[in-house]
Amino acid sequence: MASSLLEAVDIKAPVSVSWALWKDVERWPSFLSHVKHVERVDSRTFVWQVSLPGADKSFVAELTEVIPQERIAWRTTEGVHHAGVVTFHRLSETESRVTLQIEYDPKGFVEHLGALTNLDSTLANYDLGEFQRMAEQRART
Repeated sequence: MASSLLEAVDIKAPVSVSWALWKDVERWPSFLSHVKHVERVDSRTFVWQVSLPGADKSFVAELTEVIPQERIAWRTTEGVHHAGVVTFHRLSETESRVTLQIEYDPKGFVEHLGALTNLDSTLANYDLGEFQRMAEQRART
């Protein structure tokens, strides 16, 4: 059974600032707590190392869509099966909304537990909060 996650955060920073932080996939570990390392294989393919409570995993993902200042989408090609998209919405000259949507196939007890207890949603909210702080700090400088 597939699970999905949808979270959004409003940021006191223009879309251009939010986009600048997300567009570099190798920077994601700086604001996604469960992503420990992202290594570029080529322009569209990356090896990810993630750490979740009770489980460390590696997988290969490819960018499936990159539309500057609008959306970044990816899907895995090896390892844990999931796909995701981050979209960027202009609320005003100085504010934006970032929406994160992930579809995944929980395999094994740990992932099922995460889906059942909303651990995934809690993690996503925490990570988007970290991203919000980073983007707003960047917008002020």
